[in-house]
Amino acid sequence: MLIIIIFFLAHWYLSLFSQTFFNHRYASHRAFTMTRPWERFFFIFGYLTQGSSYLSPRAYAIMHRMHHAYTDTEKDPHSPKYFRNVFTMMSHTAKIYADIYRRRVVPEQRFVKNIPEWNSFDKWAGSIPSKLIWIALYVSFYFVFATTPWVFLLLPIHVLMGPVHGVIINWFAHKYGYINFKLNNTSRNLVPVDLVMLGEAYHNDHHQYPSAINFGVKWYQIDPVYYIILLLNKMHIISLPKLVMVAKKK
Repeated sequence: MLIIIIFFLAHWYLSLFSQTFFNHRYASHRAFTMTRPWERFFFIFGYLTQGSSYLSPRAYAIMHRMHHAYTDTEKDPHSPKYFRNVFTMMSHTAKIYADIYRRRVVPEQRFVKNIPEWNSFDKWAGSIPSKLIWIALYVSFYFVFATTPWVFLLLPIHVLMGPVHGVIINWFAHKYGYINFKLNNTSRNLVPVDLVMLGEAYHNDHHQYPSAINFGVKWYQIDPVYYIILLLNKMHIISLPKLVMVAKKK
């Protein structure tokens, strides 16, 4: 059973890192820059870690920019304010994502500026055959290593890892928690210290400072991805804006 738990935690955190580092902080908010080869590397890294719930950086970024532009209005892709339960909200979100991903809608020009695109890769990574292959791999792994039946309850989370992460933030972080900033929306911080969602749970802080590389603003709000970003910057894998570097020196 231990190997199953390790596998689950690895999938949880690696998938979440791909989402928050590449799709969210880079593709959506351009909090830092990187070269085209590294960009392609993180496309592939995202596919390998997100698996069956791979999220296209392009579609994710457009939808997330819409969320910030229209937070808690009828144009918000995922505001709990307009849905009776989490399932109807996520169904609505999935439809908007699919329309963007399959290019059935033309987004506003402001939502597509400087977005990373790799259309041929996205076409495979988000395809049904690809999803089925990943699901088969998850199921096979469990049949080989599971020593007790109850751990199979974790399988649906593997399959829907991305949506599960989305539910935690897009639903619960707009309903529960505390605020550091009084904003014209319902965003909240779920917990004082966020190690489970790698800083994503500081949602109220993020809405105050969308392009910040550190989602926490209080001394106790640890954002693990922030330190990884600093390390990757030192390794010259990414580049931080000059304003950020000046602020760090001060």
